[in-house]
Amino acid sequence: MADQAMNGAEAEEELLDYEEEHEEEAGKAGQAKEGGAEVTKKGFLGIHSTGFKDFLLKSELLKAIVDCGFEHPSGTGLRICLGHECIPQAILGMDILCQAKSGMGKTAVFLLSILQQLEPQPNTVSAIVLCHTRELAFQICHEFERFGTYMKHIKVLPFFGGVQTSQNKEQLKTDCPHVVVGTPGRVKQLAKDGDLKLGKVRHFVLDECDKMLSKMDMRADVQEIFKMTPHDKQVMMFSATLSKEIRPVCKKFMTDPMEIYVDDEAKLTLHGLVQHYILLNEDEKNRKLNDLLDALDFNQVVIFVKSVPRARELNRLLNECNFPSVCIHRGMQQEERLGVYKNFKAGHKRILVATDLVGRGIDIERVNIVINYDMPQTSDNYVGRAGRFGTKGLAISFVASEADSDVLNQVQERFDVDIKQLPDSIDSSTYMNPAS
Repeated sequence: MADQAMNGAEAEEELLDYEEEHEEEAGKAGQAKEGGAEVTKKGFLGIHSTGFKDFLLKSELLKAIVDCGFEHPSGTGLRICLGHECIPQAILGMDILCQAKSGMGKTAVFLLSILQQLEPQPNTVSAIVLCHTRELAFQICHEFERFGTYMKHIKVLPFFGGVQTSQNKEQLKTDCPHVVVGTPGRVKQLAKDGDLKLGKVRHFVLDECDKMLSKMDMRADVQEIFKMTPHDKQVMMFSATLSKEIRPVCKKFMTDPMEIYVDDEAKLTLHGLVQHYILLNEDEKNRKLNDLLDALDFNQVVIFVKSVPRARELNRLLNECNFPSVCIHRGMQQEERLGVYKNFKAGHKRILVATDLVGRGIDIERVNIVINYDMPQTSDNYVGRAGRFGTKGLAISFVASEADSDVLNQVQERFDVDIKQLPDSIDSSTYMNPAS
């Protein structure tokens, strides 16, 4: 522990040194820009817009936005992240630090701002997006593909563990992407080996930044990558939860960032989400789960458990009971994990048993029920999101111990929500979205 603390302190000192080294240079650059044609980041005024067309986005982006169903930056979550606050400043190159609940459009902010600003050069990486899990990296690449449908000249590739390093090196050599999405460990390795050139990076993004910066080893990797990129770049960080302790750490990477916090944590629970709990003994969970799956209407359901062995066993039991489920956890090989994730996202299976691997940052549109078979250890990891962008959903938590009860009470206090016991019957119209 002492070594870990020392390493953390050394890593933080390195970052501070990096900042001080360029402080004078940055100040001069800012003054020069004010006197010339360019304007420094500081002092941007809010740009008020009612539609994406008002943001003067590239025509290819506007077409993709319409295809993705985001014609207007409106709605409960989009007003916070995509509307009058975040997107205009992001596409002008301003540093962004944003906390908002999953499903409120954070990913679209950095996707659109990068794609809008990117001027692709051959064999040049212009943007780095770091995230804490392989699945999230894979999903972000998929989102880049969706929003970049009409921008075929822009290449995006994922880099993460579980894939042969030699394969990544060959990709960088023969088909160098303009945007790299990856986990810190693998990206750092490729950069240190000289295969991933970071000298011309213009955009540096951390998605679910608290997950990376709160762990000292991952933070050290992020800092090493950061220091290999140019000082003059746009930095954007996003997270569903951002404690007051981690915010100053984030801002060490940034220059006068625009900060957006949903400080009222009650707003972190999406509108339209119905939440209930069930009091039961540990040995009653399987029977109750079977009853729920029989009784409830659902498009897709995710069942969260606390460990890899429990995920495997519950998945086996569900299949024995003729509920054709699949499971995903850290104990699986990378290709198998991504295969399961892709099949579930495509709707080929309706029930997914998962550890917290997919608890945050993963959007699967058809999921309208989440069941916490095991309660998490803290309210930070509470999985209460079953809908997105204000759509309906149902979250049910099994409470089987005093510890479970304590976490439930923490959740209610923190998010200012009254979670009631599940009634004997529940109207499906309260959690099912009307058929389109």
